[in-house]
Amino acid sequence: MKKLAMISALALAVAAFTSSAFAADPVRLQLKWSADAQFAGYYVAAAKGFYKDAGLDVTILPGGPNVAPEQVIAGGGADVIVDWMAAALVAREKGVPLVNIAQPFAKGGLQLTCWKSSGVTTPADLKGKTLGVWFYGNEYPFFAYMSKLGIKATGDNPDVKVLQQAFNVDPLLQHQADCISTMSYNEYWQVLESGVKPDDLVVFKYADQGAAMLEDGLYTTEDKLKDAAWQDRLARFVKASMQGWDYAQKNPAEAVQIVESNDPTGAISDEHETHMMDEINKLTAGTNGALDPAAYKTTVDMLLAQKIITKEPEGAFTNDITTAASK
Repeated sequence: MKKLAMISALALAVAAFTSSAFAADPVRLQLKWSADAQFAGYYVAAAKGFYKDAGLDVTILPGGPNVAPEQVIAGGGADVIVDWMAAALVAREKGVPLVNIAQPFAKGGLQLTCWKSSGVTTPADLKGKTLGVWFYGNEYPFFAYMSKLGIKATGDNPDVKVLQQAFNVDPLLQHQADCISTMSYNEYWQVLESGVKPDDLVVFKYADQGAAMLEDGLYTTEDKLKDAAWQDRLARFVKASMQGWDYAQKNPAEAVQIVESNDPTGAISDEHETHMMDEINKLTAGTNGALDPAAYKTTVDMLLAQKIITKEPEGAFTNDITTAASK
């Protein structure tokens, strides 16, 4: 009996060791917003088993209007966050050691959407108008864009009235603002889905105006990048995530269904998410996730010019992770 007990104990110990040796490595991903096609690549990677195949156990944490990804990761609540470059660099200058490890969105979708009836036909016509602007870190591209246009948007006697916009399109639909902030893949379609015709609108895409800043990138902290085990884990995470984005490119309808299955409210619609997925795929097309240094410099230069950040960042991005992920 003693011999059998010893064998059983040894077998259990070996099983426990084997199980722990091959346990999936956990990664907590904090999104910038709630579940929708903006984050399809990550949900697809989870649903299709790309993370599991990479030896990862990824927890996707939805965001929302009261969630600041920079604060979440600073407090230890996430390992990787999705964030806009401007907000990440501001947080870095304030002491949160964020580093961009991948840039799935090669292009940005931020734009100003205006009523044509307001008399706005060119960017110069924005003077004297009421403009809806998102805050909580999303305002930096707007103020940099206004500075580039030579339009005073802050201080005494500004050239425009800035309306702090909630994360909806009500200020435009209710004629509280002449223009509002929209994403090419989301709020713009909300306006159209309300019954407004494209011909009723004038749209200024930041990217077309030479004012594009990098948007949805993946960020971690410096301490993780100093750890060889975490470097390997992050490379596997980025590789699997980009597999998810590639799959969403090739299978947009299935990607939409996967996203909708992750929405606990059931409020998102097929029509809207399909529009979103089509537009998102334009922003992620043709990239393996590596950050373009020229696009990074454009973002930094605009932030410095507006004094949104006060010094040139050092060590704020690395392509080492995407290089390792591509092998």
